[in-house]
Amino acid sequence: MPLTASAMKLNELDKMTAPMGNTDKMPVLFLGHGSPMNAIEENEFVTGFRTVGKTITKPNAILCISAHWETRGTMVTAMEKPPTIHDFGGFPKALFDVQYPAPGSPDLAKQTKALIKKTEVKLDDKWGLDHGAWSVIKHLYPDADVPVIQMSLDYNQTPQYHYDLAKELSVLRKKGVLIIGSGNMVHNLGMVAWDQLNNTNYGFDWALEAREKMKKYILNGDHQQLINFRSQGKPFDLAIPTPEHYLPLLYILALKDEHETVTLFNDKAMAGSLTMTSVKIS
Repeated sequence: MPLTASAMKLNELDKMTAPMGNTDKMPVLFLGHGSPMNAIEENEFVTGFRTVGKTITKPNAILCISAHWETRGTMVTAMEKPPTIHDFGGFPKALFDVQYPAPGSPDLAKQTKALIKKTEVKLDDKWGLDHGAWSVIKHLYPDADVPVIQMSLDYNQTPQYHYDLAKELSVLRKKGVLIIGSGNMVHNLGMVAWDQLNNTNYGFDWALEAREKMKKYILNGDHQQLINFRSQGKPFDLAIPTPEHYLPLLYILALKDEHETVTLFNDKAMAGSLTMTSVKIS
């Protein structure tokens, strides 16, 4: 891109985001959210979420990419008061009783729509906060006093597309926006070992192999191998039978700057075919 065109683009970005003010660069997080029961249980993973939350300056707002909102095209929630969505079944009433009344941010939704040039982002007034968002964010900000918007995953698009689209969000990090991807790196519900459901350190060989390769690529900054996850062999195919829980990781990796540090936490396998491994980049 010619220098003048680059300068014009930066000018446009500055105008779009000026009302949000400048801040120190916020970190980005990928949170392995696991079972919805993590919203109401006390366990090591919840402790991990709270601990990492204490290391982060309180954001002006949160943009969450959750595994549980797939759409045709890309959408962002744009309502003032997003409802708490209980998008699951078969759990105790206590979980369905949970409300996370964080405000929305129509302004941030509009800024996000304006920033993204790769596609036309639609403003949504029907979704809200699904459990991929509220079940983990409630441990970071239990008072529900930080505005939250969600961005959907376009199920028609390739992993490379999602990675490239995420890069267009980078300016928000300097506007006090905490960007969170919520999913699970290894997520195969069809192969869960139900008799090991409460074992927080049990994974099938293929799950552990996939996790270790993923971690190596993440820590080495080899994002292309992670984007091309379908060429990584059978362990990856078993770990990612469908991509929705994995794609939020690519959003977070795409936002990493060259000299930033990657930290892993909650790095455990569960029930054979799930991992809770989470990532902080700062």
